[in-house]
Amino acid sequence: MTQHFLTLLDIDQSDLNRLIQRAIELKTMHKAGEVYRPFAGRVLGMIFDKASTRTRVSFESAMAHFGGHAIFLSPRDTQLGRGEPVEDSARVLSSMVDAIMIRTFSHDLVERFAENSSVPVINALTDHCHPCQLLADVQAYTEQRGDIAGRTVAWIGDGNNMCHSYINAAIRFDFKLNIATPPGYEPDAAIVAAASDRISLSHSPQEAASGADLIATDVWASMGQEEEQKKRVQDFAGYEVNQTLMNSAHHDALFTHCLPAHRGEEVSAEVIDGPQSITWIAAENRLHSQKALLEYLLK
Repeated sequence: MTQHFLTLLDIDQSDLNRLIQRAIELKTMHKAGEVYRPFAGRVLGMIFDKASTRTRVSFESAMAHFGGHAIFLSPRDTQLGRGEPVEDSARVLSSMVDAIMIRTFSHDLVERFAENSSVPVINALTDHCHPCQLLADVQAYTEQRGDIAGRTVAWIGDGNNMCHSYINAAIRFDFKLNIATPPGYEPDAAIVAAASDRISLSHSPQEAASGADLIATDVWASMGQEEEQKKRVQDFAGYEVNQTLMNSAHHDALFTHCLPAHRGEEVSAEVIDGPQSITWIAAENRLHSQKALLEYLLK
């Protein structure tokens, strides 16, 4: 049976922990200049409905480092953009490449694509979740502070796709997650219910941040929500992650952001550019954790 990666829950806890350790190993090998090319002749198809910087560069670089190749496909380049059924595109594309990465809006589209694909499908972001970013975040925390299991993480802001993936990460990596959102912006109730007592919900950033080992946030208006920007700025007043909020956390707490960031909105420049921020480590880790993911799915 083909192994896909649509959410963190698609891979069991022990394999995910090994994947994080492997990502750290691959990063060390890369920094040392070690050549490791297990994917000569392998091809990754990359379907983009949403614009990207880190996702495209990290996956293309990963395949190049591994001796393989990546093909960038936008809606303008494919029949998917002209109304071909997802099921048909999946059958055809998966007969020509070794893995497929999709960055799009609808999670249902990715699920339907995976159901009809004969090769692994990777969710590189949907409106439902963003599991690849969580691999990079957990790797960054592990590198700086050790195992994240048993720690406390605070999510401050919108109950969006990143929040959903943090909930799934709390299940798989065994940490406690405190979520603070404005009223009306809570995460999906079904995802919350599945996490049971691993998470707590509130409307207080200070309560969520209290004693946290890691604080994470995201933009208040994600891609496709730009017209809501003005209202969201009003609704999210008081949810900026600033130094005062970081001071509510554990004394050696870290901060991360999936990027792109709006300094002065969801995070202050002092925090994201300060010594507690592992944002840039996590951004680089997209390359290394996704190399470990590709190796896991293809080997």
